Amino acid sequence: MTCSRRLFLLGTATTFAGAFLAACGQEPTGDIAKTAVPVGGSVILDKFIIAQPSEGHYVAYSATCPHQFQKITVAQGDTVRCTAHGSTFNIADGSVVSGPAINGLRKVDLEDQGDRLAASDPQA
Repeated sequence: MTCSRRLFLLGTATTFAGAFLAACGQEPTGDIAKTAVPVGGSVILDKFIIAQPSEGHYVAYSATCPHQFQKITVAQGDTVRCTAHGSTFNIADGSVVSGPAINGLRKVDLEDQGDRLAASDPQA
């Protein structure tokens, strides 16, 4: 059986649309094992940043940069950075280390579930 160009394109479009809709239907997760969050560092998960600025002290922030609402994508040591415009934030309190952002990161809820942490955003 041969595959026509039209059939190939239709199959490809259908596959892409199904994958896209499946991904859109899933709620972003902020669930992570405590052991995956480094002491003095952070992890970026979907819409959340979960940090452990000092041993046993965990905080969570929105991963949306307050400057122009781009996603923060770089976690490095005790800071996180938005590569869109270069704003850098301290993981201990979410404050701006360097701009152009003038507002700090927005804290989100963080639930301690024993060996796991779960971030959620009541404003989402």
